[in-house]
Amino acid sequence: MSSRSENRVFQTVEPPFRRAKRASLLALIGFVGLCVLVYAANGAVTASSVKGWYQTLARPPGSPPDWVFAPVWASLYAMIGVSAWLVWRRIEIAAHRKRAALRVWGWQLLLNALWPAAFFGMHSAGLGLLVIVPLLGSVAATLLVFWPLQRGAAVLLAPYLAWVGFATYLNAGFWWLNAG
Repeated sequence: MSSRSENRVFQTVEPPFRRAKRASLLALIGFVGLCVLVYAANGAVTASSVKGWYQTLARPPGSPPDWVFAPVWASLYAMIGVSAWLVWRRIEIAAHRKRAALRVWGWQLLLNALWPAAFFGMHSAGLGLLVIVPLLGSVAATLLVFWPLQRGAAVLLAPYLAWVGFATYLNAGFWWLNAG
């Protein structure tokens, strides 16, 4: 018996279902972790402007208090990450359809990351509006692409779509009320 086969005799072999379970958990951590990174980066860009420039702006009707945004976004980012994971883990979906759906998801996350930089970072409600309108469309597209693949994933995106719709109204209101 070679030393190679002797070593194998005493090794524990991990069952395939355990490997799959571990891969699924790592993917969940990856998707949610990516969303948490975007949340943290957006918070860093937003923090200094919220206490300064943002406070000087005339606010549109229905503007919530500043403290509402952090917990709402934290919840939404968790749901955004879980929704992608739910699509990713569906083994019966053809790989090309899954990749296409997750690509749409990635574009909405990129636009989501760009909006605070445009609005808060550059102190520009107009530039923010140019980013948030396509963001709203990309969130809607992601929900529509996810729906036939994994309805639970699409449902998790519904509050995000509603919030970005509300944020689009707010952004347009800030632009309108503070033009010039």
